[in-house]
Amino acid sequence: MKYISTRGTAPTLSFEEAMLTGLARDGGLYLPETIPTLSPDEIAAFEGLPYEEVAFRVMRPYVGDAFTDEEFRGIIARAYDGFAVASRAPLKQLAPGHFLLELFHGPTLAFKDFAMQLIGQLFEFSLKRSGKRVCIVGATSGDTGSAAIEAFRGLEAVDVFILYPHGRVSEVQRRQMSTPSEDNVHALAVDGHFDDCQARVKDMFNDFEFRDAVGLAGVNSINWARVLAQVVYYFTSAVSLGAPHRKVSFTVPTGNFGDIFAGYIAKRMGLPIERLVVATNQNDILHRCLESGEYKPDGVIPSISPSMDIQVSSNFERALFEAYGRDGAAVAQLMEELKSGGFSVSQGAREALRESYDSDRVSEDETRAEIARQQAESAELLCPHSAIGTAVADRQRQTGTPMITLATAHPAKFPDAVEAASGVRPPLPPHMSDLYERPERITRVGNDLGAIEALIRERTGN
Repeated sequence: MKYISTRGTAPTLSFEEAMLTGLARDGGLYLPETIPTLSPDEIAAFEGLPYEEVAFRVMRPYVGDAFTDEEFRGIIARAYDGFAVASRAPLKQLAPGHFLLELFHGPTLAFKDFAMQLIGQLFEFSLKRSGKRVCIVGATSGDTGSAAIEAFRGLEAVDVFILYPHGRVSEVQRRQMSTPSEDNVHALAVDGHFDDCQARVKDMFNDFEFRDAVGLAGVNSINWARVLAQVVYYFTSAVSLGAPHRKVSFTVPTGNFGDIFAGYIAKRMGLPIERLVVATNQNDILHRCLESGEYKPDGVIPSISPSMDIQVSSNFERALFEAYGRDGAAVAQLMEELKSGGFSVSQGAREALRESYDSDRVSEDETRAEIARQQAESAELLCPHSAIGTAVADRQRQTGTPMITLATAHPAKFPDAVEAASGVRPPLPPHMSDLYERPERITRVGNDLGAIEALIRERTGN
């Protein structure tokens, strides 16, 4: 299995090379040259299997000869050993035909743990084998950063720097990044919003002298291994509701498009997904683009669902690459136009996107109302992001096809917003009960590439 860039000019890499590289040298994102497919019989055979075994069978075609079967099974087992429930991603029924996929039982209480715990084990195994050292730099709107720090803290061959927007993440999210005491992890509070953080990370990857000097690696959702890990729970949840013998639909609260793109990959692999519904908050650029074909950022508005406060959605580039028939030059042109304020999707590509994705948006007031409604009607306390998903799912559901909404974070990660909406303050689980008492380590930095690079060089000795 080889990997190609969405912009068409970067070298073709193996799975291991693409994983360790993250962002392609032409600025694009890596995707497999071909999408492997599973037969209906192979998918049906997933029923009743442990999550780890399904993960092995779904992901194995993508890794090529990077790991032996025994090595890869061991990596997967270690990745999910710390999850709080045996099923890893349990499914709950909210209402007739509507199901909630709980993706928050990992160590940092967010869906990002499914990918980050796996990629941490992949990196550790690969780096030990090669004797190399890398410097991981990532941007976060809240959950990716804490999941990355948890996955890589204390590892000998890795330094981790996470950029997050100062004052724009929840206190729990911030403390999950700032309280680990290991010397190899660093939380950097950037004066700006998430798109600024993401832009500085991409700038660092495009500064090849810096990139090579510090051994830069990326674990944001730009990293293909992150997307691949998320494909698995589409299969486990769909099979539990009768796939491949019946179709299912999914609603996904998303800002950076990685989680729902994983659903697109699952569908391409043969999972009978009828609809993939993008659910956005008031920062609704994805919904607007799918509706109008115009992708024009107009500023981030802070919300009670901060992990979705994004206007430049990295993984949408992968969706565009597929919609444009894998034309790297066309995607590169769109990304150039984005630097000047935005772009228009061609009619053909827009039709391709609309064949793959539906979308809707939820306001702040609607989000609060949905948290209260679900708590009253289904006894489920939802985080704001998950509530956006269930609100959209109820509008978009169609009789006869089960709808699965992805619950992306534990409500305790956003206690103030949840309590204000429902009157109930969600407690942290026991392993995090002392989070508010742990000392924090935070470095405040300006939104300045040179200053951030200098800080990283100083702390890594490069």
